[in-house]
Amino acid sequence: MTVTPQLGAMLHRSLRVYQVWGANTEVGKTVFSTILCGLTSTYKPEEKTAYLKPVSTGPAQDADGCHVSRFLPGIHAETLYQFDLPVSPHLAAQVSQQNTPSDGEVLSKIHDFASRHASPSPGWLFIETAGGVHSPGPSGTTQADLYRPLRLPAILIGDAKLGGISSTIAAFESLKLRGYDVELVLLFQDSTYQNHSYLTSYFQENHSIPVHTAPLPPSFAASNDTSNMQTYYASTTSLPSLSSIAAHLASLHRTRVAHLQSMPETASNTIWYPFTQHQHLTADKITVIDSAKDSHFDTFHPDSQTKGLLRPMFDGSASWWTQGLGHGNPALSLAAAYAAGRYGHVMFAEAVHEPALALAETLLAGVENKRLKRVFYSDNGSTGVEVGVKMALGAARGRYGRGGEEKVGVIGLKGSYHGDTIGAMDCSEPGVFNEKVEWYEGRGAWLGSPGVRCEKGVWVVEGGGEFGTLGEVFDVEEREERGEGKGYEKEIRAILERLVGEEGKKFGALILEPVVLGAGGMHLVDPLFQRTLVKVVRASSDLFGGEHQSADHLDWSGLPVVFDEVFTGIYRLGRFSAASFLGVDPDISVHAKLLTGGLLPLSVTLASDSVFRSFLSDDKSDALLHGHSYTAHAVGCQVALETLKEMTKMEKDGAWDWAVSSQHRKNDQSCPVGPQQLDQPVRPSVWSVWSPELVEWLSRQDEKGVEGVWALGTVLAIHMGSAGGAAGYKSTAAKGLQAALLTDSDRDGSVHSRVLGNVLYLMAGQTTTEETVRRVQRLVRRGLGDVAC
Repeated sequence: MTVTPQLGAMLHRSLRVYQVWGANTEVGKTVFSTILCGLTSTYKPEEKTAYLKPVSTGPAQDADGCHVSRFLPGIHAETLYQFDLPVSPHLAAQVSQQNTPSDGEVLSKIHDFASRHASPSPGWLFIETAGGVHSPGPSGTTQADLYRPLRLPAILIGDAKLGGISSTIAAFESLKLRGYDVELVLLFQDSTYQNHSYLTSYFQENHSIPVHTAPLPPSFAASNDTSNMQTYYASTTSLPSLSSIAAHLASLHRTRVAHLQSMPETASNTIWYPFTQHQHLTADKITVIDSAKDSHFDTFHPDSQTKGLLRPMFDGSASWWTQGLGHGNPALSLAAAYAAGRYGHVMFAEAVHEPALALAETLLAGVENKRLKRVFYSDNGSTGVEVGVKMALGAARGRYGRGGEEKVGVIGLKGSYHGDTIGAMDCSEPGVFNEKVEWYEGRGAWLGSPGVRCEKGVWVVEGGGEFGTLGEVFDVEEREERGEGKGYEKEIRAILERLVGEEGKKFGALILEPVVLGAGGMHLVDPLFQRTLVKVVRASSDLFGGEHQSADHLDWSGLPVVFDEVFTGIYRLGRFSAASFLGVDPDISVHAKLLTGGLLPLSVTLASDSVFRSFLSDDKSDALLHGHSYTAHAVGCQVALETLKEMTKMEKDGAWDWAVSSQHRKNDQSCPVGPQQLDQPVRPSVWSVWSPELVEWLSRQDEKGVEGVWALGTVLAIHMGSAGGAAGYKSTAAKGLQAALLTDSDRDGSVHSRVLGNVLYLMAGQTTTEETVRRVQRLVRRGLGDVAC
């Protein structure tokens, strides 16, 4: 099978490439492209100029490339795909005898054409689109989205006809919403409508974009059309009003390259980076991201004279766990623009707007938790956790009558981490994240939890035996019926009795990251242990303040249970809510990260009615006195609504069936590779986009330092041995693999990843394609020295 190279944005050091767009069809794109080619070929005659029309429709002799060649015979003009029928490219492709090219094939050919014309010597390339900004390409994708991965600077040809002011501004805004830089606007001078007068003022005053005009070309006359147009081009390219265009475009290109080149040094002297020891950070280690598309960054590599300066790099941390629907997703951008235009930001206390209300209803329906009835908005996961803890402690105080001077803590798990704000920090045990934070107090007790990993082809539960499949590990009800949870139950109860009875500690909440402890080291926890812990706490009211009987079976008991799903929720692990893996419902649930698909910060804390009612009083001070200026930010809520709509639709439509089917063996994900049974229509209990073959292979790479591996949903975690060095977060055991993944491959690109000490993890987005996952898997194998990958 032929593997096409991974393509990114297009930028060459000496080849100045500009994409010509039209506000509509018949606005003069080809005429202006010819003028641009003429201007640049005379700007510095030694510099070569080329013209490319990726897609053209109509008779071949009338193709735009032929027009350019006819009047500028020294210009290399080419058309990639010519369809005979003079209609929209998607229709022309459907009725033609040719195979309809995919978007990727079109982009690949454009890259190839540009590469052939790139050289150490300066040159020019103008790429003309077809029709208007949103005219479809051959596959049906509108051009504004089709060409977005190229991230080329744009020249917009305005519409000089009646109605052209509106269509030109609309085209500009469509390009702007998709991240295009419009560098120049060109249009004809029409004395009747004088659109050029209004548009010149509009673009220069509002957007600092220069506007240049040219006279209308002569009307078509079959007998002397060529002669008339030759005269027109000769006179137009010599106009003083147009003479500065080539120098302006050349300057913009130089400035862009120079700015990208200087950014690391400037950033090194200006930025204070998160989670970074600057003592060891030099400018050459800073990654310059010029743009991003889908699951990739386009990163700047200044070390080539002829090869592209921008290279694709897989976003291996899903941009710190936020990226779900792809970088620069147009639907999310439009949702944000809509809410920004309708609301901006409006204060939320004792008010409501549609995006916030609709999102609250959508979330409560999506989590399928009968306990959760209320939604509190905040701005990030750490703060959302603090809100949840405030809720839980307040509810426990109301029930157990604890005074303000009494020290009350939380029960959690060792290795858990809930955020960097002080209150959230206090919910985690002492560790590297908080050991040097003066205000940290560590208000709680943390239990050890058995981990799950695939080791040498077998799924192992720490201290709990071996399993043939990960699905068997997650069949918590079956395991519970077999009595496997009895040991956990006895152990947990004994610990709680010691903490409360012997040590006199008091607790106000149980807080868990369900299934996976994220920042603490990508620790996949035995789900039966967490399920049992919740059940034991709920059955132990006698330990926390006396027996409590309630007629409401949804009322909290023992302690309020808080689930921190900031990382694991919203389809990160393949399900809307990670709580569903455990088969228990929390009283409070926190969601962020994927909530807005990777576009905006937003967090929600969902709470039960019993928790909510504990704050009701005639005294204002008994209320939950917490809030933010940007609470329920309308833009964030609208984007979250669009995100949830898209992800739930993807699940319903089987968008991940390619990943599910690859692991559909007896309705489970299996670590060992074996025959697959694809005749069962039921979705596996657990599945991952990362292939069982990769997990199997990695689990056997102990000689390469791999101690264990797991994959669930979009997450792959590779636990490396510390080799006698520092353990945990301070370990450098995963640095070698991280560095190997950064090494660029001409075929597959590279991977930008983060490590948590000895753990290197990779995350796909919910829209990451099977082809992309395969590329990354090849890079992982190569990084660990698989010569056959």
